Amino acid sequence: MKTPIALVTGGSRGIGRAIVARLIEDGYQVVNFSRGAPEALLPGETFRSVDLGDAAATIAAARELAAERSVLHLVNNAGMIQVANLEDVTQEQMARTLALNLTAPLLLLQALLPGMRAARYGRVVNIGSRAGLGKGGRTVYGASKAGLAGMTRTWALELAGDGITVNTVAPGPVATELFNQSNPPGAPKTVALEASIPAGRVGRPEEVAHAVAMFLDPRAGFTTGQLLYVCGGVSVGLAG
Repeated sequence: MKTPIALVTGGSRGIGRAIVARLIEDGYQVVNFSRGAPEALLPGETFRSVDLGDAAATIAAARELAAERSVLHLVNNAGMIQVANLEDVTQEQMARTLALNLTAPLLLLQALLPGMRAARYGRVVNIGSRAGLGKGGRTVYGASKAGLAGMTRTWALELAGDGITVNTVAPGPVATELFNQSNPPGAPKTVALEASIPAGRVGRPEEVAHAVAMFLDPRAGFTTGQLLYVCGGVSVGLAG
């Protein structure tokens, strides 16, 4: 049996890095499309520097990869967030965020789709966010993640007959490097945030990676078009 190959975007840090590590642990070879390289490559990882906010660069890199290797697993993790209240949102912020958070996943799947259809098999996981349900200061980010969930459902319907599943994993508060910089462990702000989460703590990147790995599994062929929150219960009804 051939070693499965997965393309993971934004795999050099944070949740993306945990996803890369988990997939390698599960026996995948992983291609990491990110602007910046990770501190060290993992065995079985290939890194390619790609500006996924640039449509032409994204298309070129994806087509080149598809011509070289049979990539039947795609994890659209790369994303950006710009916090701004409604009156301060700019058209530039909207354009930049949607280019990376929405357009890049579309272009990547379009490039890999012929190979998936030929194999009659594919697994696509999009990384959304609990902010897609609504959160202050997240007009642009929330719109992009809600849009990604909508695209997931549409793609799932269009591709189910080809043996291709498409699902979304939507994290809540997760202790990545960037999160910890803004929310230092033990700080009053962090303690208050943890108290607002039903699970009583923030999540770990590897917990999100576990959900991704589940959807990528060959045995998950009857699960498609779904949105799974990995949020410690925050999405159940709390607005924090």
